[in-house]
Amino acid sequence: MVLTPGGTRAYVANRSSNAVSVIDTATNTVTATIPTGAGPTLLAIAPDGAHVYVSVADAALLSVIDTATNTVTASVAVGAGATGVSVTPDGARVYVANQNASTVSVFNTATNTVIATIAVGNGPTGVTVTPDGAHVYVGNLASNTISVIDTATNTVTTTIIGLNGPAVVGITPDGAHGYVSNNSSNTVTVVDLGTNTITGSIVVGDQPRFVTISQNGAHVYVANYGSNTVSVIDTATNTLAGNLRVGAGPTGVAVTPDDSRLYVTNTDAGTLSVIPLTLIPNEGSTAGGTIVTINGHNLANATAVHFGTASATILTNTATSITVVNPAGSGAVPVTVTTPGGTGFLGAFIYFPAPQVNDVTPTEGPSDSGNTAVITGFNLAGAISASFGPNPVTIQSATDTQLTVTVGPVQNPGTVPVTVTTPGGTAVGPDYTYWPQPTITNVTPNTASTSGGTPVTLTGTDLATTQQVTFENVSADFSVISDTQITAVAPQQSPGQNITISVTTAGGSTSWNSFTYQDNPSI
Repeated sequence: MVLTPGGTRAYVANRSSNAVSVIDTATNTVTATIPTGAGPTLLAIAPDGAHVYVSVADAALLSVIDTATNTVTASVAVGAGATGVSVTPDGARVYVANQNASTVSVFNTATNTVIATIAVGNGPTGVTVTPDGAHVYVGNLASNTISVIDTATNTVTTTIIGLNGPAVVGITPDGAHGYVSNNSSNTVTVVDLGTNTITGSIVVGDQPRFVTISQNGAHVYVANYGSNTVSVIDTATNTLAGNLRVGAGPTGVAVTPDDSRLYVTNTDAGTLSVIPLTLIPNEGSTAGGTIVTINGHNLANATAVHFGTASATILTNTATSITVVNPAGSGAVPVTVTTPGGTGFLGAFIYFPAPQVNDVTPTEGPSDSGNTAVITGFNLAGAISASFGPNPVTIQSATDTQLTVTVGPVQNPGTVPVTVTTPGGTAVGPDYTYWPQPTITNVTPNTASTSGGTPVTLTGTDLATTQQVTFENVSADFSVISDTQITAVAPQQSPGQNITISVTTAGGSTSWNSFTYQDNPSI
């Protein structure tokens, strides 16, 4: 989704219906539907607002929309899986990420032709041109890198590593910093664009997708596809300022030129959320104590701020912004500000009770692959995120008493606490154990009789939690001697070579593929 420079219209790519919707932001109604090729995905708009450029992923095209007539005037072949789109400040070129080709196409807007193709990392998704037009930052989702392109030479001059599923780089208006959504780690990475080095990381919601930054550079807005929220980051402190609740599967985000409203595409719901940015955040704990920023006009010399009937503590106050610590409360309450000019309504704040986590099932799993776990407790509805120790997990579904999550692979096995964060706070529950992947390094003897009964010693690592031993899918009796050794009794088998011995532990399975069964000698 993109907004026109004046913010009067929004253009939304509808990938499943092969069209772009045009929305009048004054009335929030769809005023036109523009057919495109198969799979319109992402968009960018020319600085003068005259054209919108749409990547058409399934057809490997870049389509050009004339905003005066709302018609497609050109469709040009780019690379396979065309995704991210960004226009240079002078409007002369468009950079298109080709996700399946691992390239970026450079499009000349005067001739509607591709003038260069640049090899980047694997799975390029988002492309962002810096405000001065000198560089393009490309999030390579599959290779966990960012490619930095010099627009003067159209070559990659730097590769930034140390990311985890980078999708999009949002760049501050001054060009000093980039904020990278890491789809695989539920974080946003902060990059100093002067040195192209990582300077920080901020935990956001589940499966962060696209990023936009306010016109004044004060806030970063991150659409969290998995938790149905938009995280708001304070760029002054690089901390999470709060979360805004939206529809199902939020993906794209755009902020109006005056920073008063946020538009969010809800992919799974097929809707667009329009959020007034008067309260950040607009929800918190019933205990109070949430720091809330109130944005508006004529707010100078505020004498009182009320959440419902309760007074908030004013921390800072300017003509356009007030920062307060909110009081305790419950439910949805109006927020009002009183100044010498009168009292104004600035929005509604929603209170949530504190969450409680009682149990997790199962309590353990392998460290190298994903499995499903169920977290039970109270006040879990609207969960923003869940983690097992430092490891974010993906929320599949949420009710007031239960979260179903996908537990991903981790590098460091061990026992860690389960935590759940909702608008009402963070709850710490029981422990979950990640077990390491086992190995078999030696088998003695490496031959057994077809009649069975041969004692076999298996040597390896992380064998203490062995649950099953099989010889070519036939279960065997076994005993755990230590974390590095188990003994098993070979079962009956037909003669053969390269018999597979499999060991299954709490951390997964491993196998030895060179065992032999042979008949007993006879006279």
